[in-house]
Amino acid sequence: MHQESSVKRRQSRQISVGKVKVGGDAPISVQSMTNTETCDVEATVAQIRRLEAVGADIVRVSVPSMEAAEAFGQIRRQVEVPLVADIHFDYRIALRVAELGVDCLRINPGNIGREDRVRAVVDAARHHGIPIRIGVNAGSLEKDLQKKYGEPTPEALVESALRHVEHLDRLDFQDFKVSVKASDVFMAVGAYRLLASQIEQPLHLGITEAGGLRSGTVKSAVGLGMLLADGIGDTIRVSLAADPVEEIRVGYDILKSLRLRSRGINFIACPSCSRQNFDVVKTMNELESRLEDVLTPLDVAVIGCVVNGPGEAKEVDIGLTGGSPMNLIYRGGIPDSKVDNAHLVDTLERMIRDKIAQKQALEANTIARG
Repeated sequence: MHQESSVKRRQSRQISVGKVKVGGDAPISVQSMTNTETCDVEATVAQIRRLEAVGADIVRVSVPSMEAAEAFGQIRRQVEVPLVADIHFDYRIALRVAELGVDCLRINPGNIGREDRVRAVVDAARHHGIPIRIGVNAGSLEKDLQKKYGEPTPEALVESALRHVEHLDRLDFQDFKVSVKASDVFMAVGAYRLLASQIEQPLHLGITEAGGLRSGTVKSAVGLGMLLADGIGDTIRVSLAADPVEEIRVGYDILKSLRLRSRGINFIACPSCSRQNFDVVKTMNELESRLEDVLTPLDVAVIGCVVNGPGEAKEVDIGLTGGSPMNLIYRGGIPDSKVDNAHLVDTLERMIRDKIAQKQALEANTIARG
């Protein structure tokens, strides 16, 4: 039922962010960032746990002060997901969170200042086995690059990134990933394409400050989709002015659409028309709401009539085709049972959860047999 992706991924050097492998042949990981006050340990832990529950692979936390660094240490002890500390300018914060168990440092070496401070951070990262993320943003380019290029351009972003890379190269530190984000889709795509051919390290993708839930999702899907289809990208973050949980959901949906990652239910649903024999939109809204907790991959088709319904239903794990007087449910591509409109959602939810339980039991038995 599940087709393989035709995308040929760029080969990159693999690094480890805690227990999550990034780059090489590892699955593309999905990240988000907390928007709580880091010093509010309880609120930040609660948000990270919500992100874990929807499948976040990695979570970034802003650490702007030594007080926040101490709070980060408390947060680290209470959650399982790998954590990236977002640090700017003060190298001492990086040294402290390295001691407190951070899994990755998001820090630009060129912003740290003197060479001895950069060396201290790199030595701490090397000692603790922590990778570094170099994060370049079109909105905060160095002044000399702004003057040289006149405005942010893909070339300016890449030149900035390579400056930071050079710091790490000088210190023989290769365990890093790089991002070159812009809010403009073409600028970000151009920068990532340019950078992809110049370094071997993993690339962290993002369209920065993409917008609200709807517009930001569209912009991110277009920009990240262009890059991912080219095989570029090892980890992604969808930047939305919305609940961070939505960033994870959208991220997985983007990867799912390119068959790069399977997590949760892949719904195939018609937009509905006057041929429909049940309310497709209402049915989909209810199903998505009820099945938000499902992380097991499953293909489900919900089609309102018999024009496209049978064809789609034969290609998925569970399919529903509208019919009169009864709708037809397919299981594994084969007609299974009929159901009326009143019991549609309950029946589908039960069948989906039964199928997931079967898949999980099969996987557990496979693992047990070794």
